[in-house]
Amino acid sequence: MKNKKIIVKDIGRTSFSDAWKFQEDIFQKIIDQKVQNRTLEKKIQTNNYLIFTEHNPVYTIGKSGEMSNLLLNKNQLKEKEIEFFKINRGGDITFHGPGQIMGYPIIDLDNFFTDINLYLRSLENTIIDTLSFYDILGFTIKGETGVWVENLNKYKKICAFGIRASRWVTMHGFCLNVDSNLEEFKNIIPCGIKDKGVTSISELLNEEIDIKKLKKCLMKNFAKHFGAKIFYEN
Repeated sequence: MKNKKIIVKDIGRTSFSDAWKFQEDIFQKIIDQKVQNRTLEKKIQTNNYLIFTEHNPVYTIGKSGEMSNLLLNKNQLKEKEIEFFKINRGGDITFHGPGQIMGYPIIDLDNFFTDINLYLRSLENTIIDTLSFYDILGFTIKGETGVWVENLNKYKKICAFGIRASRWVTMHGFCLNVDSNLEEFKNIIPCGIKDKGVTSISELLNEEIDIKKLKKCLMKNFAKHFGAKIFYEN
């Protein structure tokens, strides 16, 4: 029987390296369990997780990203007290910081559907439905990752995606700009896209956003699009 339960863990504000290790430990345990199941007559159910966090200021770039999209040198990064990591997800460069919800699904797609494209579409639709709750029209653009909005006659990214998957187990995920410091995106070419901007929910609505309420909305929509049952753990 497939395990449709997703355990949500909110680990608060973290350094990127601590959150990365937290993800990797869970990810590897699920991988090891799947390998072990190949030799067991009675299979052990694998668990699924959705990790919420906010990061200290950091730029991350995916394995196919272009270093030229980082517009700061090492000394400038040090002066601004912003970390930088080249990591094992897809996608190019982006900024993470306070006021941004990081959602890291570490799920065994064998429990749901073994289709990476469907997985990405499900993540996108989770974000689009969450934005709709705030009367924000989010959409995708063919050939571009992420969820976008139109503001002042310009397309702006409000949520970026970057994932890794092995043996149908996922990690990394999405970053939703809620009340982010958008000035830090000026030091990069976000996701390697030069002709579009970046925005946040609070910028669009010109008001403060209740993060707890937003996370509840995300969980509800995540459950809907994955046909899952959500269980929240501190």
